[in-house]
Amino acid sequence: MAIATVNPFTGQTEQEFEPHTDAEVEERIAQADAAFRQLRSTTFAQRAEWMRRAADILEEDVEQLARIITIEMGRPIAGARAEVLKCAKGLRFYADNAEEFLAPEPLDDPAKVNASKAGTRYAPLGVVLAVMPWNYPLWQVLRFAGPALMAGNTGLLKHASNVPQAAIYLDTLFERAGFPAGALRTLLIPASRVEKVLRDPRVKATTLTGSEPAGRSLASIAGSEVKHVVLELGGSDPFIVMPSADLDKAVSVAVTARNQNNGQSCIAAKRFIVHSDVYDAFVEKFTEQVAALKVGDPLEETTDIGPLATESGRDELEQQVADAVAKGAHVRTGGTVPDRPGWFYEPTVLENVTPEMRLYLEEAFGPVASVYRVADRDEALALANSTTFGLSSAVWTNDADEEEWFAENLDAGAVFINGMTASYPELPFGGIKDSGVGRELAAAGIREFCNLKTVWKG
Repeated sequence: MAIATVNPFTGQTEQEFEPHTDAEVEERIAQADAAFRQLRSTTFAQRAEWMRRAADILEEDVEQLARIITIEMGRPIAGARAEVLKCAKGLRFYADNAEEFLAPEPLDDPAKVNASKAGTRYAPLGVVLAVMPWNYPLWQVLRFAGPALMAGNTGLLKHASNVPQAAIYLDTLFERAGFPAGALRTLLIPASRVEKVLRDPRVKATTLTGSEPAGRSLASIAGSEVKHVVLELGGSDPFIVMPSADLDKAVSVAVTARNQNNGQSCIAAKRFIVHSDVYDAFVEKFTEQVAALKVGDPLEETTDIGPLATESGRDELEQQVADAVAKGAHVRTGGTVPDRPGWFYEPTVLENVTPEMRLYLEEAFGPVASVYRVADRDEALALANSTTFGLSSAVWTNDADEEEWFAENLDAGAVFINGMTASYPELPFGGIKDSGVGRELAAAGIREFCNLKTVWKG
C-alpha cells in the first residue's frame, strides 16, 4: 500500500508521501534513543508540565485534526472532533497520575527477606516501537504515547499507511510541547520494513493495535528477540440482552455500539445475543433505528455513517455478508453497497447467522450487526464464548444474580453491564485469546513498558 491520503468519500488520492530512506530511519531511531537518555533523568513534574502542554495543543488544533481524521479515514466529523478531545483528556490523566502509578513500593516487613530495606520500583525500558492502525488515528497512538513518555520511555511510530497526515502531526506534537526532540518519532515505512526496526538493539519493546495476523507476526519477531510486546487485536464482542433489561435503552445503545466510527472498531458490539422473550421486540426496534441512520458526507455534522476507510475493507465486508446470505442468513435492513461514489456500505442487520458462515467466526469491520436468538442465559453465554476472540462484552439485565454470573463467566478482557464498551484512561483495556496480550490505560498500561525492579538492602 502506498503511503497516501486517499479520501474514502471520493476515492481520490489527495496527497502522497515518500517513504523514509534507510538513512532517515536510522537517524530517527538515533533521535529516539538520545531523547530517552534525556527524558529518563527528568522529574515527573517536568514531564507532567510538558504533557499538559501537549493536551493544550491538541485542543487548540482540534478543528484541523478532526478534518484530517475525517478526510483520511472517513469518520464523521463530530466523532473525529470527540476523538481529539478524548486524547487531550487521556494525556492529562497521565500527567496527573503517572507519579503515583510508578511510585516505589516498599516491603512492609523487610526482615522477612533478611533486609533492612526492600521493595520494588519502576524504571523505563527505553525506545518502544508502536505499530498503529487507522481506525482511531490519534487515540490509538496517544493512549500508548501518553503513559510511555510519562514513564520516561520514548517512542517510534509506524502508523497505518492510509493516515500519513495524522502520523506526521504526531511526529512533532510532543516536541512542540517541550519534550526532548525525538521523544516520539514517526517512521514513514511500509509494513515490510518493521521487522528490521524491531530487531534494532536500541528498540526495547513493541506494541501493536491491529489485526490478528499482524499481531502474530510482530509477536513472533519480538519473541525471537526476547522483547516485551503488548497486543490489542480484533474482537467479535457479544451484546447480550436478557428479559429484565430496559429494552428501549438497550436498543438505543446497541445502535451506537455497532455503528460508531462507521462500525470500524475492535470493541464495537458485533454479535447481538437476545433472549427469546424479548427477541422480536428488540429486533424490530433495532432494525428500525439502524435503517434510520443517515449515510453521507462525513464532513457534514448530521452524518451518522460515512464511508469505510478503504476500498478493500468495504469489499471484504460485502463478501462476508454475501456469503452469509447465500447460506441462509436473512437481511432485515441494508446488506448492499449503495450506488454512489466512495467506499460506503449500508448499515445492516442480519438474522439466522449459522456456524458455517464466515460472519459467525470472523470479525465484521463495518456497520453490520448479526442478531441471535437464545433460550436462556446458559445458551447466551455459550454463544458469547464460542468465538476465538475475547476483547470485550456487554450484558443488559436488571437481575443482580445475572449481572454477577455473566461478569464472572464471560471470556473477555472487559464486561460492561447495562452500557456499551468504551475505553477510559481510568480503567485497564485489553483482551484475551486471539484479541491480544497485555493491557493499555490505567496503572496497568503505564507499567507495561517499565522494568519492575526489586531493590534489597542488607
